Amino acid sequence: MTAVLMEQYWLSLLCWGTFLISSVVMDRSGVDGMHPLYNAIPIPQLCKFCDVEASNCKGIGTCESNCSITAICPNADEICVAIWSDDNNTIETLCHKPSELLYGIMLENYNTTKCEMKKRMSNKGPFHICSCNAEECNDMLMFTLPFGPDPTNNQVVLVILVSLLPLLVLAVLVIASFYWYRMYRRRKLDEWETKKPSKRKGPKGPLDCSDACAIMMDDDRSDSSSTHANNLNHNTEPLPIELDLQVGKGRFAEVYKAKLRQSPSEQFETVAVKIFPYEEYASWKNEKDIFSDIDLKHENILHFLTAEERKVEKQYWLITAYHPRGNLQEYLTRHLISWEDLRLLGGSLARGVAHLHSDHTPCGRPKVPIVHRDLKSSNILVQNDLTCCLCDFGLGLRLDNSLSVDDLANSGQVGTARYMAPEVLESRINLENIESFKQTDVYSMALVLWEITSRCNAIGEVKDYEPPFGSKVREHPCVESMKDNVLRDRGRPEIPNSWMKHQGVAAVCSTINECWDHDPEARLTAQCVAERLSEMDDDLDKLSTCSSSEEKIPEDCSVSIMHSSH
Repeated sequence: MTAVLMEQYWLSLLCWGTFLISSVVMDRSGVDGMHPLYNAIPIPQLCKFCDVEASNCKGIGTCESNCSITAICPNADEICVAIWSDDNNTIETLCHKPSELLYGIMLENYNTTKCEMKKRMSNKGPFHICSCNAEECNDMLMFTLPFGPDPTNNQVVLVILVSLLPLLVLAVLVIASFYWYRMYRRRKLDEWETKKPSKRKGPKGPLDCSDACAIMMDDDRSDSSSTHANNLNHNTEPLPIELDLQVGKGRFAEVYKAKLRQSPSEQFETVAVKIFPYEEYASWKNEKDIFSDIDLKHENILHFLTAEERKVEKQYWLITAYHPRGNLQEYLTRHLISWEDLRLLGGSLARGVAHLHSDHTPCGRPKVPIVHRDLKSSNILVQNDLTCCLCDFGLGLRLDNSLSVDDLANSGQVGTARYMAPEVLESRINLENIESFKQTDVYSMALVLWEITSRCNAIGEVKDYEPPFGSKVREHPCVESMKDNVLRDRGRPEIPNSWMKHQGVAAVCSTINECWDHDPEARLTAQCVAERLSEMDDDLDKLSTCSSSEEKIPEDCSVSIMHSSH
């Protein structure tokens, strides 16, 4: 009996072992490569299962959960989950049914063997969560890159790219334009370099214009198109320039109207050439350096093209745009002007001086202030639209912050005696304040405004042109003579009472008086003068005047100020 029982026992064990072995044998006919019988029996998952633990994860790349507990999930349909909080850098690992909410959210993409962290929003706030279905798969956490496959991140990237697209397009256009300009300029330079210079004709006879401005501009070209603007010509061959007519002669140089050949054809550009002898190198260099400042460019300052050292002729050249109307002194000598002309000439003069003195460009870019130090009607050109532009910067001074008091003191007593401010005549400029130099320009500008006003037909009877102080001093007075007139007698050019009968002219006279005040600090700035003259554009009745006359402004003098439109 005992032997029979033992035989049955061993037979049962053999059958049960055979069953277990057959249940785990691989069979390609089963689902997922397992035997159908094995699939029919759900096996609980083995997951890391810890409460909240401190973490060393950085939110990028991969990191471990640091959980030391591995547990069999209570239910066979549960999967492994890991939650990382970036606020306090902790990790929670657990088992969870994907069909149920976890912290108010449903699990996604859990049928995978890797635990890929995704940022989600729960009822506890934002956190990173991953879910997977493999043994201890929630032990190794994988963080996606900021621009990875996360749809939310992709949308953010798309919004950023769309926002930056206009800026990228603009940057490409700017770079392309700059590149095109550089290539065009190099091509033009190559053309000029390969050409032989035209045979230069000699002067056809000087025009007697004492202290004439060095440079003038073409009637049809208020702005030159030359590609040599603001550069020293370093070509081995000089530019193909043919001198035509001498139009002026000053203390340091002679001025010629000239033709600049543009191509092998007969086309040319009319320019002006200011020629310095070798011994006047310092004056040429000073004017070249001032003209070469790109921030000097302004509609009321002469347009500079290039500078050359002519070794064969032993000369230094400045090449600029050309104006056939000549300088302001010549223009006033030959023409009477209207009230509208006065506002055009005076307003543009003040704007040019204001830009020269300013420490920034119209667009706000920092700029080195410059003082002219020789402002006078013969150093101002009349453009085709009857606006002024400043020229002849041979005595100009850049008020750079690096200049010391000694540098300013060594600049000397310069200018034309007739137009010198009182403090210049007695050499008492306040060297501690660079504004003092600007105030001397404002005084000289007041004398030029007086010259313009003296030739305006709105004042009544108009006399022949006379420079400031007229016959009270010699034609070319010396400093001592002007000291007697300006310092001892406190003299200024006469403003007749008849000028006050026109309200607009009276306003100009009031401005002139404030600009040539004996006290430099009491003078207006050039910017203030420009603003005052532009206000006449709106309503002359709003201006403060220096006349008690109640005479109405003639209708032909009440039009708006026309601004230069280069």
